Amino acid sequence: MSTESAPSSNANSQILFWGCFIALITTAFAFVGRLFLINAWSEDFALDPAEAGRLAGIGIWPFAVSIILFSLVIDKIGYKTAMVIASLGHLTWAAMGVSAYFVQDTNQELGFQLLYWGSLICALANGTVEAFINPVVATMFSKEKTKWLNILHAGWPGGLVITGLLLIGIDTFASSTPWAVKVGLIAVPAVVYFVMLIGRQFPEQERVSAGVSYREMLQEFGVGGALIVSVLIVLQLMDFFSNGGAVELSSTTKLGFVALGVLMVGAFGAYTRSMGRGLLLFLIVIMMPLATTEIGTDGWITGIMEDVAKEEGFHSGWILVYTSAIMLVLRFMAGPIVHTLSPLGLLAISAVLAIFGLTYLSAAQGFAIFTAATLYGFGKTFFWPTMLGVVSEQCPKGGALTLNAIAGIGMLAVGTLGFPYIGVLQTRVQQEALVENEQLNDQLPGLVESGEVQPVTEKTIYEILSYEAIDDKQLAALIEELPEDEQAAAAARVAEVRGRSNQRALRDMAIFPIFMLACYLILIVYFKAKGGYSAEVLTGHEAKDEKYTGGVEAPVEA
Repeated sequence: MSTESAPSSNANSQILFWGCFIALITTAFAFVGRLFLINAWSEDFALDPAEAGRLAGIGIWPFAVSIILFSLVIDKIGYKTAMVIASLGHLTWAAMGVSAYFVQDTNQELGFQLLYWGSLICALANGTVEAFINPVVATMFSKEKTKWLNILHAGWPGGLVITGLLLIGIDTFASSTPWAVKVGLIAVPAVVYFVMLIGRQFPEQERVSAGVSYREMLQEFGVGGALIVSVLIVLQLMDFFSNGGAVELSSTTKLGFVALGVLMVGAFGAYTRSMGRGLLLFLIVIMMPLATTEIGTDGWITGIMEDVAKEEGFHSGWILVYTSAIMLVLRFMAGPIVHTLSPLGLLAISAVLAIFGLTYLSAAQGFAIFTAATLYGFGKTFFWPTMLGVVSEQCPKGGALTLNAIAGIGMLAVGTLGFPYIGVLQTRVQQEALVENEQLNDQLPGLVESGEVQPVTEKTIYEILSYEAIDDKQLAALIEELPEDEQAAAAARVAEVRGRSNQRALRDMAIFPIFMLACYLILIVYFKAKGGYSAEVLTGHEAKDEKYTGGVEAPVEA
């Protein structure tokens, strides 16, 4: 059992909560600080959209590894230890990212490696933050978990807004500022949350207090959860060791990774002897498209809308800042909203808004861009924390593991498949736009033949995602075949068509909230058949044979 005691005073609890809040702000600094720079890094290191997505992904998927691994041991090592590890990781990323800028001119490969490995360390730190803040707040506010997890996770959009404003300000008023400065900003909140939390007392987790054993916790997750995690990790390992597909892995190596995954699942099954709780596994399935809808779109939105925003005369980062500001305000208002709609009703309505928002945003022009972004912002606001609240309320025996593992799986899915897939969508819509542009086809013979773009190359990501990317070297060679006085105009036109088309990729992403909506409707029917949604609440040690009380019913979904 953890040796950490419950907060000794209300003042301690308040500082603890707000320290966790600032720690989450720091993860947002890491996220948006990197993703505002994806286009700059793509240019500096000659990356295509899918390769840029892979660099974005390395800043995401290790989050899942750390949050899941820490959830297995965090009740034993203590929340404070996890906090210290997280802050050191954030400061290490700041040092490596800044160093990458200063070495890129003399050694581009070293600069890229510093960014790549530093991003991995940063993602591990982000996952460690989530591993301790979620169970801490869920334990302190055990009877209002969904409300307070929503308030806690207002720190995420709060961080996006603060960082976005800082970066837009730099781009607007000091555009010559090195991107090293933007990377280094994360050191400020990292130091702040470390100072706030290092002297605090952390609470004992709800599962531990109720006397639920470690094995019982793992049984909630079960073989089903372990299988999903293992598949995603094996795919990521294959990509990692193949250097993004640049190196062909041998059949023996691939078989070895598959064997590792089977071993992980087998060991977990032998210990738990449980397939996992069916409801939790269903929620895990929902979490994967949910994470791609929110985190994946947020990660790409600035780059996707960059050319469109330039035409309209504003910085594309304003879209992310604006939708994040909506999230910040609404998450602080989560209590009465959840009470009125119920968690599942709120999630279903959010999915509907996200569907319309993404579809509208894929074609919006002028001021309508922000009207569409409003719909999307309202839609994505409650996804993440409300899902965590549902898991914590319905699977309390899972303790820190189930609460954090579902977040970890979501991040693992978006980092492993979501980010690169959004990059693939962009390559597809770029090719569609080039085919459709008759003026450009007349201007650049050989660009399109038989209704298909010709200068393309076959690529594969994570051994399962094959796609055709526009080959920039072949495209440049094609342009060079034109008379010299026509080359600049042709190159500019190609770049314009490609950049302008990226917006259409958002239309295809609406499939994710469509799937989520169907799942939420199934859950609403399921709970309505049981008499309505109600939280399961763990009791103390004295109730070994009957560890649940019914909780308080939320309004029955219509």
